[in-house]
Formats: sequence, C-alpha cells, structure tokens
Amino acid sequence: MNDPKKWSIEWGGRTLTIEVGKYAPQTDASCICRYGDTEVLATVVEAAHPREGIDFFPLMVDYEEKFYAAGKIKGSRFIKREGRPTDEAILMARMIDRAIRPLFDNKTRKDVQVVLTVFSIDEDNDPDIPALIAASFALSISQLNWHGPISGMRIGLINGEFTLNPSYSARELASADCVIATTENQKLIMMEAEGSEIPESVVLEMIALATKHNDHMVRFLSGIQKEIGKPKLIAASEDHGLTGEELEIVHKYLAREIPRALFNQPKATKRERGQTVSELKQSLDEHLCEKQIGKDKREKALALVKEDVEQAVSRGILDDGKRVDGRGLEDVRPLLMDVSIFPRTHGSAHFSRGETQVVSIVTLGAPGDVQFLDTMETEDKKHFMHHYNFPPFSVGEVAPLRGPGRREIGHGALAEKAIRAVLPPKTAFPYTIRVVSEVLSSNGSSSMASACGSSLALMDTGVPITRHVAGIAMGLATDGKQYRVFTDLQDLEDGPGGMDFKICGTSKGITAIQMDTKSDGLPYEVVKETFAKARKAIDEILLKMSTLIASPRAELSPYSPRIYTLHIDPEKIGLVIGPQGKMINKIIDETGVEIDIEKDGTVLITSVSKEGAEKAVAAVNELTREVKVGDIFEGKVTRIMNFGAMVGITPAQDGMVHVSNLANGFVRNVEDVVKMGDILKVRVIEIDEQGRVNLTVEGVEPKPTRPMGARNGPPRGNGFRGGPPRSGGSRY
Repeated sequence: MNDPKKWSIEWGGRTLTIEVGKYAPQTDASCICRYGDTEVLATVVEAAHPREGIDFFPLMVDYEEKFYAAGKIKGSRFIKREGRPTDEAILMARMIDRAIRPLFDNKTRKDVQVVLTVFSIDEDNDPDIPALIAASFALSISQLNWHGPISGMRIGLINGEFTLNPSYSARELASADCVIATTENQKLIMMEAEGSEIPESVVLEMIALATKHNDHMVRFLSGIQKEIGKPKLIAASEDHGLTGEELEIVHKYLAREIPRALFNQPKATKRERGQTVSELKQSLDEHLCEKQIGKDKREKALALVKEDVEQAVSRGILDDGKRVDGRGLEDVRPLLMDVSIFPRTHGSAHFSRGETQVVSIVTLGAPGDVQFLDTMETEDKKHFMHHYNFPPFSVGEVAPLRGPGRREIGHGALAEKAIRAVLPPKTAFPYTIRVVSEVLSSNGSSSMASACGSSLALMDTGVPITRHVAGIAMGLATDGKQYRVFTDLQDLEDGPGGMDFKICGTSKGITAIQMDTKSDGLPYEVVKETFAKARKAIDEILLKMSTLIASPRAELSPYSPRIYTLHIDPEKIGLVIGPQGKMINKIIDETGVEIDIEKDGTVLITSVSKEGAEKAVAAVNELTREVKVGDIFEGKVTRIMNFGAMVGITPAQDGMVHVSNLANGFVRNVEDVVKMGDILKVRVIEIDEQGRVNLTVEGVEPKPTRPMGARNGPPRGNGFRGGPPRSGGSRY
C-alpha cells in the first residue's frame, strides 16, 4: 500500500497496464489490470489450513460483474443491486478457472479463491482478457505454489483477416472468435472458440498466432514477477503415513492387480468398473492386513488406489494402445439415435454414444418469447437458447435438485455455440427456439452428445438448419516424454496429464471448441494431431446422423405454432396498437394469437390455430387498410351531428356522410334518416389533403358539399378514433 507500482506494454494495438500496491492489502496478492478504459481487480487468497475430508483441490474462481462499471443501474424494477452471477459471469469464471487450475499443485487441500472484479468497462475491450491476465499476474507474484505466468488472447477472424483482441463491434462481424491461453513454454493450456464452420487449418493458424503474441505477454509478466514476486512456498510433501517399505507393498500389489481387474472386462459398464475399483480396495485392505499393517495406515493406503488406477489406465494407452473397454485409440463407442421420440413436443431426439445418453427437445415460440439480456456489458435479446440438465441419477448418485449449477450452464452454453452457426437467420425463421438437453446417463462428454442430440431434434422439428453438427471429446495419455491422443474420452481416462478437448463441427468446418487439460499444457504437435483425429470421428458421427435424418422436415409439427408475417406502413403501427393497447389487445383476446410488431412495420402473428391466425391477419389488414375513392364499406353510425353523420368504415377510421348525401331527397333532420348504431352501406367519394374521408350512402348520387372544416361543417380532426397513430415496436 505504501509503494504502488505500475507497468505498461503495447499489446494487440492498445496499452495494457498493470498496477500493484494500491488496493486490497489483506490479500495474498492483488493487482489492477487496465486495457483501454476497461479495468479489472484481481485478488488471490489462500486459506491458512487444509480442508479436511476432501480428495480434490478446492479452487474457487469468481468473476464479479458490476453494473456501475458501465455506468448502468440494474434494469429490474424491484432489485437494483447485483445478485447471483449471470450466465455470462459464470462462463467467464469457468474459462479463467480452466486456464489457471492446471498449474496448481493438485494435491494441495487448502482453499484458494481468485476473485475478478470489473471496475470499469469501455465500449471496445471485453473484460475477460484483462481478467485472465490479472489473475495470472496476481498468482505469479503471490507465494502460492502456482507455476505461471500464462497469457490469454482473443483472436477474431474478420473478412478473412486475423484481428488481435477485437472490439465488441468488430466481433459482430467475425466468423470465428477464439480465446487462447498459453504458458511460458508456448504450450496450449486453455481454449474457448466459436466459429461459422471454420476449417481446422485456419483454427491452427489462430492458435499459432495467439501463442506468438501470448509469449510476448508472458515474458513481460515474468519480468515483473522476478522484480516484485514473493518467494514461492515449497509444496508440502505428501504424507501417506506409510514407510517406504509399506508404500512399496501397496504399489506392487496394485500394479499386479489393476490390469487384471480392469483390462479383462471390455464389456463392463461404468458402474461395474466402479464396483471393480471398490473390490480392489477391499482386496488391498485384506492384503495389508495380512502384512500386519495397522488400520490407520491401511485407510491411508486405500486413498492411493484412485491415483494408481488412473496411472495404470494411462500406461495401458501409452505402452500398448490398450483401453479398458477394448477399443482402439481412434474408435468411437457404439452410436444409437432416433427422432420424434415424444408425441406432443415440437421436435425431439435421442442420442447415445456408449453409456452417455441424452434426449433433446425443441420448443418453438413467438418472436416475443425471446430472452431479454440485461448484463453489465449489454442489453440484448436472445432468440435461440440451449439449456442442459444433468440430474444426479445420470451418474448413479443421490443428490438434491437445486437448479442449474456452473457445470450445467457451461455445458449448455458450449452446445449452444456449436449449433448457432447452422441456424437460419431470424428474417427467414422468426421463431424463438429453445432446446433442452436432458442427460439421462453420463460416461464421458455429455455436452458433445447434447450438441448431436440438439442437431437431430432441430431437424426433426423442421427448423431449417443448414446441416448437422456433431461433437467429440478427445483425450490424452502422457508421461511427460511420450504421448498418445485418443478419441471419445470416457471414465477413468481423464487422469493426471490428460486433456478434455471438445470439438464440434459440421462437414464443412469447426463451430465450437472447449479445451482444458490436467497437464502443464499441450505442445503444438499434440493439438494438430488432435484436430486430425477429431475430424475423422466427427465425420463418422455425422454420417450416422444423416442416415437417420438428412434434412429438416418440410412441415412443422401440428402442435407447433405458426407465424404469419405482414408488412404495414410504419406510420400505421399506432392504429394497430390503439390507445393504451386497446386495439391490439382486442385482437389478441378475440383470436388467441400473439402479436409482435417491429419498428419497420413487420407484424408477426403467432398462433397454433389457423382459424385464429386468419382472423387476426384480417383484423390487422382492416385496421391498416388504405382507403381509396370508390371503396364501399358497411359501417356503424358512431356520431350524429346537425350537418351529417360519422360512420366507422374501418376499426380505426371514420368517414363523414353529409346530410345531403344521406338520401336522394331533401333531408331536413339527420335523425329522420339514421340513428346512432345504424349500419349503413357507404361509398368513399372524396379524401381531402388532411386525410379526412367524405362518404355517400350507396345508391345516393353524391351532391356538392362544403369543404370539411368550413362553417357548419364537421369538427376539425384527423378522423381517427383514439387519437393520432403511435410509432415504434411493441409486443402484447
């Protein structure tokens, strides 16, 4: 706090500044990272003591959106302070977590929390990259046993050109948007990408470019770390409570029994393999008991089984190309899929790959059913949503149902990215689309199964997607010297040193990528090989999907709503809406439809009932009808005056029948001929410059009348009941 310091670097065409020693003095480390006018505070705190009774590293990464950073007040009428994180904040936190987690000592049991707080945001620079840089730097200068720094960069592909850390507006034009994090030895440690069917070769170019520029940032951060970084705490040696001789007994026994137990059951299920591991623990306990090793030490020895099993699975892949289920390294598990599985949904599909089983259900809604986004960064509407549910029974567990967690939100967003590239434009298919993927069984990459199931379900619905999307999760076995990439990751195969490299695409290219690893990063040659093998698997899955359903159904389900599109003069939007929504609400109440009106005069009428839609279309057409001289109407008398009668010719417009045109003979008193509420058949004989309409009763030869608005003439006005038209978009 008494010695603030600041460093700057030109990066991606803008200045990035890091400042320490000014804020958050009670943390283990903190810094402010500024990029343009976007500013993020990173703080790191490690608990003083290990957490007891857990078998994982308890890292928490939180990304805090603050509306004040954008000069906004939360849009909710009743809640003005920030509450639970938005989906976008959760996705940011997960991305940063995946980048930094591999470089921690996974055996530590002390809680570590990294909090990224956005203090300021400009209109060009997304806070996610400064937040990633800030987290990397704060961890680097702290005492925590973290082996960074790393750097992350966004690469956009815009009009065939690569752009470094593109602005928000530039990203709207991008055909690919990739965030790529690499280490000081230029290894890929995290990747998040979305693309419009981008060739693998282009993605590899983006990775190479990001690695080059990230290396510049890593060297910058490393220089500051050497200048001000605290000495790293030496990792505590793992205390199993066993002597060297006892450890040798344990490992020797497991090395003999694990291959015998796991590699001789190629048809075993995930649950059966889990039971085998439990039995292995029981037999180890009995073996150690025979060796007269005490109960406390035996319990500690049992904790070693999981690690030895994972190492044995990796060694089987590395040494012999052998997997526990007997597959070859490039084999995809058996595929099973079908569509139209539920009778009353708008579209549905089932997709299974091995024991991973997902059903995806599509619901079509009106344009007004879009999701409204009110975040720190944007106010927008979302007309395509993919939601992913992962109930505990899908992995044979018992747990309370608490709603979607971070995992569900992250996996749902990944499949949503994968599908977005093949959706029709809103102008061609104006429906709001919601896909829900229900995971019924999970044994490896249910998110990729969700992408496949969603593609099938959308075609089953009749949504005109351009082509199928499939996804696959690629794995890695390595001992630090040699490696093997394998296809279709499943249980026991995602151990230390491995990776979970999820790749989605069509027959034409990549649509989404999410990669994380349990190693210190992936060399470029591993990444290149992964893409090549993933392409082979994706093509195999796409072929099976296309055999089942090759193109979107020509007709929507009879239970799907239909959207009828009209185009009216934007100046007449107010006529359709009416004063305080009177006219549009009347149509909705009488026909049971939903009506959405765009500012350009596009009227979208959504209805399951064809009859109701036709009535609504007729009503809107009548409201906005262009009245012309010679048109004949039947209308109700709405007002009696001493010089004539006003007759409603459309629901939104009246016309004047002068007393001289009520009958062929002389009329002394208007009410001698017509009364309020009478129905008259009238013909338009004149429309003046102000749009006021003169009528004559059909069959009566029109006679010259005084100009409207002259003495003893009708009152001045525009002739519209309910006042002047309103403009703008609206939904009721």
